[in-house]
Amino acid sequence: MISGANNIAKYKTSVDELNIFPVPDGDTGTNMSMTMASAARELENAEGGAGEIAHKAASALLRGARGNSGVILSLLFRGFSKGIEGCSTISGTDLANALGMGVEAAYKAVMKPTEGTILTVSRVACEKGKAAAEIDDDPVYVWSAICKGAAEALEETPELLPVLKKAGVVDAGGKGLCHIFDGMMSVFKDHTIILNDAAAESNANLTADEFFRNAAAEFDQEIHFTYCTEFIVGRDPDCVKDPQDLRQYLEGIGDCVVVVDDEEIIKVHVHTEEPGNALQAALVFGQLLTVKIENMKEQHRKAAEANEAAKAKAAKKSLAPAEPTEEIGFVAVAAGDGLQTLFTDLGCTHVVSGGQTMNPSTNDILEAVRATPAKTVIVLPNNKNIIMAAEQTVPLIKDRKVIVLPTRTVPQGLSAMLAFDPDVSTEQNAVSMMEAAGNVQTGTITFAARDSEFGGHKIREGDILGLRNGKMELIEKDIVHTCSKLTRSMVNRSTSFITIIYGSDITEAQANDAYNRIKTKISSDIEVTLVNGGQPVYYFIVSVE
Repeated sequence: MISGANNIAKYKTSVDELNIFPVPDGDTGTNMSMTMASAARELENAEGGAGEIAHKAASALLRGARGNSGVILSLLFRGFSKGIEGCSTISGTDLANALGMGVEAAYKAVMKPTEGTILTVSRVACEKGKAAAEIDDDPVYVWSAICKGAAEALEETPELLPVLKKAGVVDAGGKGLCHIFDGMMSVFKDHTIILNDAAAESNANLTADEFFRNAAAEFDQEIHFTYCTEFIVGRDPDCVKDPQDLRQYLEGIGDCVVVVDDEEIIKVHVHTEEPGNALQAALVFGQLLTVKIENMKEQHRKAAEANEAAKAKAAKKSLAPAEPTEEIGFVAVAAGDGLQTLFTDLGCTHVVSGGQTMNPSTNDILEAVRATPAKTVIVLPNNKNIIMAAEQTVPLIKDRKVIVLPTRTVPQGLSAMLAFDPDVSTEQNAVSMMEAAGNVQTGTITFAARDSEFGGHKIREGDILGLRNGKMELIEKDIVHTCSKLTRSMVNRSTSFITIIYGSDITEAQANDAYNRIKTKISSDIEVTLVNGGQPVYYFIVSVE
């Protein structure tokens, strides 16, 4: 157990980097490491037979469990400890059967068991272990089969969970479990406890701030409930109620519910909108010993901002001045990978990361212009708040000409780029590109950041707002409905094209729903295109031409 704890501690950062859900439950490696560390501390001076040691470890794991991954890990070893209760020594068959009890306990405790996770890895490992025990009862042989089975199951997790395959990663919890099993194997096979490398620990601390900036963190699951709520209840000996009654209640007010109990405590994890009610329901069973509540949506928002800022910083570092060898080049401003790719595909040499709430500086735009190898550089700000910053670059550039087209929205910028004609003069292009931008109507769907009043209407924080060319049109509650309603209001007899650009907080299902609603309500002569822009702040940006 100590060797397993030390091994996951060594690899916790690499496990963290596999996460695809950047919220409090997202630091899987750290959570599993801290959970195992609680058992390692308890066992440093422990004595007794295998069953007694397993019981002490399980009790410490339950109290120290952090996050969903840590709770599941504690369940695996709690079931394991029950499987060898009263045993002083154990065989390979005992190992496999005890692990089977842990797997069964973990599956039962999780509200909606998902294959392709740590659960799958533990189950397949157990199956391989039981098969090996029928051939040879040697514990080393059996645990070797368990480790091999876990590794094989881990490699298959992307085939079971499409979101993992999309991100190009294996399951983080499953990977952590493999490290723990491997650490235990070192003792079984070589009688060697893997040491907790202080250097690795220090390095993990140094890189903790970079967690949200890994590639896998781009693929976010939808957050259905706001508050990640964890607590421990010290059990009242006079309370005869079944802790599973608490679990049943929590499943009615949230998801990701895990309730684990022993003779002394009840450990609870739930995602809910009602953390207070969850705590109140728990008080029936005893006193609250620890409580942790975190706002996952706020964590997600901060993670997205950190990710965007890191990308902008990385892009800024990579820009080196270029000699003006070509006749014309383009620099655009946009936020979101999809939008940046769109502008690049249309011919922009550089796309400066920025937009609403994240305006780039004059120097950011200046560096992009200098890094564009053209005698004339056309800049598309694509936001009214960025136009002035872009215009400041004109007198600062001496070795090439800079033209700022005052595009006020992303759709205007895209339309302007589509209107570029390489066979006419720069002056003619500047005129025709702005004419094209002027023929675009822009609809944006966002949210109210605070309570306010506008045009005689009361706006509540969280309301969905529909803006037409920057002016408030709609105050609604549903994102897709607002998008459909606003878009249809902008369509007229001369409309030929509609482009729906969906942002980072919109799922593919929501985007397709909006597309289908709009498509069925307008003329079949109008071409409708759906694009994943990946932009923050705006759920949808709609271009109507």
